Amino acid sequence: MVLCPPQHGKSELVTVRYPVWRLELDPRLRVIVSAYNQTYVDKLARKIRRIAVSRGCFRFASDRHAASEWELVDGGGLLAVGIGGGVTGNPAELAIIDDPIKGREDAESEIQREKVWEWYVDELSTRIQQDGQKLLVLTPWHEDDLRGRILNSPEAKRWTVVRLPAISEGDGDPLGRPEGEPLCAERRNLEWLLDQKALGERSFQALYQCNPTPREGSFFQVARLLDNVRGEVPAIVRWSRAWDLAASKGNGDFSVGVLMGLDIQGRFWITDVARGQWSPDERNERMRQTARLDGVLVSIRLPQDPGQAGKEQAQALIRMLAGFSVKAISVSGDKQVRADPFAAQLNGGNVYLLRAPWNAAFIEELRQFPSGRHDDAVDAAADAFNDLTAGQPPAMPTYRPPQSEAARYGGGRD
Repeated sequence: MVLCPPQHGKSELVTVRYPVWRLELDPRLRVIVSAYNQTYVDKLARKIRRIAVSRGCFRFASDRHAASEWELVDGGGLLAVGIGGGVTGNPAELAIIDDPIKGREDAESEIQREKVWEWYVDELSTRIQQDGQKLLVLTPWHEDDLRGRILNSPEAKRWTVVRLPAISEGDGDPLGRPEGEPLCAERRNLEWLLDQKALGERSFQALYQCNPTPREGSFFQVARLLDNVRGEVPAIVRWSRAWDLAASKGNGDFSVGVLMGLDIQGRFWITDVARGQWSPDERNERMRQTARLDGVLVSIRLPQDPGQAGKEQAQALIRMLAGFSVKAISVSGDKQVRADPFAAQLNGGNVYLLRAPWNAAFIEELRQFPSGRHDDAVDAAADAFNDLTAGQPPAMPTYRPPQSEAARYGGGRD
């Protein structure tokens, strides 16, 4: 993968010139070039063919010479196809994907991201020969784009990633640049880049630093939470376990239950996160077990989706959890708005975390929010926080669920 900011010549260098060089080395090589739509990839293909002709060293087959699909006498050639286009019957030893996402609107669309992924898995990858190669060149827009999904798949170990941020971050820079040096000052000098950064940190990190989720997080300042990881929990005056529910097993969204407490100093403690891709029956059993472990003095908050089906599901879960303090709250509106009060406390250093094995996945989801693929734990944590701050009187000032998941981990042992 070559990750590069916009307008720095990545398509001209990698997508246009590289396949010509490869074909000069091996005129039997079959190449597929793809991009976000057919119009754009045809433009690239015309450039590729024009350069190939100008080299004067290729023997073109007379019956296959269109700009978007041509062959050489030796058997090699090139096929240009937009994302979603058919490549059936066209095996290849080299596939080049240039910017599979057109812009921010497509990047934010889960449907469009899924469409790109399905085409990559079902169409393109099945046409590449066993000893062939794939080359992805792009400006990353989103944590869950094609780049992100590949790097979160078993295929990740076979990829080499070259990230060329517009402003060097120092150590580890692929070009050996010192920290703060622009990638190409003739095109985008440091002053211009800093002006772009001032317009929006999230977009700048994604497009120009090729890092769609900043290490700090664009919504949650996870470094503040990492500073507040503790091995023990103080006396808690009120507890809440909030659930965000899914009904899938093995894939899709997660069901998540976040246990949060408020101490006598007004600090918020996250002491347990139950998380899994369970079937409805498995999820319900896990919720029952968790409620018994937490104890009767922990308030349980459930989401109630709009409509009659959501109301009926909430009522069924309340009946299932009879004997515990349970309430279902209608959920609607923007997720970031719901999470903002919780984020304000976390970013202010007032949220603490009990050290446990689930910490890494929980912190990573916070770091990626709102651009990440999953936000179930964020929703549950925000609901638990809102439940604790709703003004109820405290339960027992020193109550701590003795059999919670956190206790099973030994009160903070990794």
